[in-house]
Amino acid sequence: MNSLCSPTSLLLPSPRRQFTPCLQVQPQNLCTNFHHYRVHHSFPLFLAFQFIPHHSLLTHKLSTGATVPSNEGTVSVINFEDFVEKDWSFLDSDNLISGDELNRKIEHIITAGQIEETSKVLVSIGSEGFIDRLVDSSPCNLLLVVHDSLFLLAGIKEKYDNVKCWQGELIYVPEKWAPLDVVFLYFLPALPFKLDQVFEALAKCCLPGARVVISHPKGREVLKQQQQQYPDVIISDLPDKTTLQKVAANHSFDMVEFVDEPGFYLAVLKFS
Repeated sequence: MNSLCSPTSLLLPSPRRQFTPCLQVQPQNLCTNFHHYRVHHSFPLFLAFQFIPHHSLLTHKLSTGATVPSNEGTVSVINFEDFVEKDWSFLDSDNLISGDELNRKIEHIITAGQIEETSKVLVSIGSEGFIDRLVDSSPCNLLLVVHDSLFLLAGIKEKYDNVKCWQGELIYVPEKWAPLDVVFLYFLPALPFKLDQVFEALAKCCLPGARVVISHPKGREVLKQQQQQYPDVIISDLPDKTTLQKVAANHSFDMVEFVDEPGFYLAVLKFS
């Protein structure tokens, strides 16, 4: 398989983990579709992370005249200088809510999905802590994490090799993982799409009876604070009940539970 790796080609905002971006012709567990990439690059390639010892990368260079071992063939070169990684650390921060209370709310969110061992589960814009709880508490047939952050996905893959990770936007997720039984829209306000677009995409990849769980474990009060601190990440609000019911019904989703309190938001919808 053709690949091009570099230990310095991708700069991330935190030294918490060290990993190497690896450009590959075929997607593996962690991939990104550059056609929909935010910096508007358009390449028919995919980005995957391989955790490779630093000393093994001395033969690789990422530059205009990039070189690779002769047995790897010809590869394309991507300039990562324009790559910008947003700060998603606030999703795992619990300084505004006690750990026990946060755990109870996350457990409520996970339980609402009614996951079974045969379920195919998708999590959109999830925190690393939420994925940890999901993996520990709810074994399933497939767990797919979709996120804008390459750094966060790399951290998840480092811990859970069986978890599938896809970097990109929710409405462009490849159909190969469908049909889905459970979808967690863990942080809907970060999605750059209208609610109607989101449900239109979900209706195409959900099984009859599938559950969509929209949540915010800290509710609207904390969301407002987060919007002020991270305006480039949080670009929309949580939908009110009337709006959500109307849009969901247009795509054959029925509301089965709705909680909208200052400190907790949960909406559960079922695909009919």
